[in-house]
Amino acid sequence: MRLAELAEARRTHKAFGPKPVPRETLLELLDVARLAPNHHLTQPWRFRVLGPTALGRLKEAAGPSEAAKLDRAPTLVVVSAALGGDLVQDEEDVCATAAAAMLVLLAATERGLASYWRTPGILRTAKGRDALAIPRGERVLGLLHFGSPVRDPAPRERDPLETYVSFLE
Repeated sequence: MRLAELAEARRTHKAFGPKPVPRETLLELLDVARLAPNHHLTQPWRFRVLGPTALGRLKEAAGPSEAAKLDRAPTLVVVSAALGGDLVQDEEDVCATAAAAMLVLLAATERGLASYWRTPGILRTAKGRDALAIPRGERVLGLLHFGSPVRDPAPRERDPLETYVSFLE
């Protein structure tokens, strides 16, 4: 499948089958992140695959209303960027981590897996970060949900090309 076709096939899923993604498959997906562009080869991305105990701590920190959303997918991965304190490099590292996360999502799509990138509020709090032992020097970019698709979501309309591209003379 060509990249444009893969990008077009990627969808946000909110319903997943019950089986977790096998560890070997997850490692293959996460290995693709290494190919993301990043200035000075800092490779700032960090991926934390949540097991049952870690998920339990996060759900407890989130509270009952938000905990239910954490049960949508059988496999959850927290994506964060390790930052060094230099504002310019940190901004580049956050962007590189987002690119790495997108590569992982595309790799999941290529393998027929359903995925969802969201950033629950609990991961922006000290309580949520503490539940997963995320150090202060990291910025959480999201929580990736993975599993088998239950159904294919309908594509959402996107703005036409001319709304976001301009050629400057």
